[in-house]
Amino acid sequence: MKRGDVTVLDIEGYAYEGKGIAKIDSGNGDGKKFVIFVNGAYPGDKVEVLIRKAKRNFAEAIVQRIIKPSELRIEPKCKYFGVCGGCKQQNMNYQAQLKFKQMQVSEIFDKMGGFTDFEFEDIVPSENIFHYRNKMEFSFSDKRWITPAEIKNSDEITDRNFALGLHVPRVYDKVLDIDECFLHSETGNRIINFTREFFKQRNTSVYTTHTHEGFLRNLVIKNSYKTNDLMVNLVTSEEDEKLVGQYSEEIVKEIPEISTVVNNVNLKKAQVAVGDYEKVFFGKGFIHDMIGDFKFRISPNSFFQTNTLQAQKLYDTILDFAQFTGDEVVYDLYSGAGTISIYLSPKVKKVYAFESVDDAVKDAKANSVFNEIDNISFHTADLNRSFLPIQQHKKLDLPDVIVADPPRNGMNPKTIKDIITLSPKKIVYVSCNPTTQVRDIKLLTEAGYKLIKIRPVDMFPHTYHIENVALLTKD
Repeated sequence: MKRGDVTVLDIEGYAYEGKGIAKIDSGNGDGKKFVIFVNGAYPGDKVEVLIRKAKRNFAEAIVQRIIKPSELRIEPKCKYFGVCGGCKQQNMNYQAQLKFKQMQVSEIFDKMGGFTDFEFEDIVPSENIFHYRNKMEFSFSDKRWITPAEIKNSDEITDRNFALGLHVPRVYDKVLDIDECFLHSETGNRIINFTREFFKQRNTSVYTTHTHEGFLRNLVIKNSYKTNDLMVNLVTSEEDEKLVGQYSEEIVKEIPEISTVVNNVNLKKAQVAVGDYEKVFFGKGFIHDMIGDFKFRISPNSFFQTNTLQAQKLYDTILDFAQFTGDEVVYDLYSGAGTISIYLSPKVKKVYAFESVDDAVKDAKANSVFNEIDNISFHTADLNRSFLPIQQHKKLDLPDVIVADPPRNGMNPKTIKDIITLSPKKIVYVSCNPTTQVRDIKLLTEAGYKLIKIRPVDMFPHTYHIENVALLTKD
């Protein structure tokens, strides 16, 4: 087996990150199997594949042709599926998606962590599998992705130098121009189409990382599910009061559902949709949404759970795992806009919330006041360093329970060391990346904690991503 080979395979398994698994005889006469991971294939498929990478013990391939489709396959709803990087499994039925996500979490905890003696609860399905995202981040580009159909009719290619949409996987500088996405609201599609036409008509320049010149960088749309608020956040490389003011005035007139229009000005070279500062052109500059009985303020750059309806199920899992009696002191690490802290607050004695982003801490404090909660103390802390000095300097109560919800790369070893030093009786670890979660849990179990149970929660249908909640205790 070598790179460039074309062969026919029967797909019999499914690997993390959505790769079909085929096994063939190794050819060494030892009875062992040679494994081929096939991107875009599902169990039950018979496919013709192209080998893209060949190693001694395995190979990687892509589907060239589906000879016999798996029963798991369905017709994708989106016309951009297969090119756009937003969805990876929209052509797999949802019950199968759930099954494989649960299986993948199980394999990670078994093979990477070596964990066997714990309770593995069923995955919590998403209430909505389309239009579930409350935030979408689109990119402007001066290099539009040209489709195969356009290439065949090269004389008809227009607008090569302007795109607003989503990046094509593994292509950092080209964007697929889209006019609809089924992950966010239908009103969001109207916003993206109006925005494209508004700036194209005015020949507005697009920022490029090659020259670090150009005006337009990103369009971020945030909408609430319980209050019907809607934010349009235009990210640019500099200010243009007149142009953005005109854009704000016209888009609100065209789409009156919009609650606020914000211009984030990003002076950095890095292609991120976060500004160094912001200017509000319409509305208050923030929106509100609700999780359970609590109302939260959401600013342009603050973190809020992307699937509002599933967030309540995620937070109910935290409550279920922690089994609070009402007398506990809780530390909420990576607390963001305070959503977990506030949701837990009626069930506990005191919450100390730690977060590194100043805007998020401000939102958290405002959310606490807005919800008339007085048993939460918010602290700005860099959780990539030790947060223990803050606890010691301010003489904060020691925690009975620590709830941690870190980013995808997991917790910093210094943070884990601080947790071990504080020695809470329970740890509830929420993660959007079971791989780094297992890595961190192994360090905690080596320090005397025991993994009791886990429960996956599907926050992101049609993607490989899965949220997972784990409970650890210490005698």
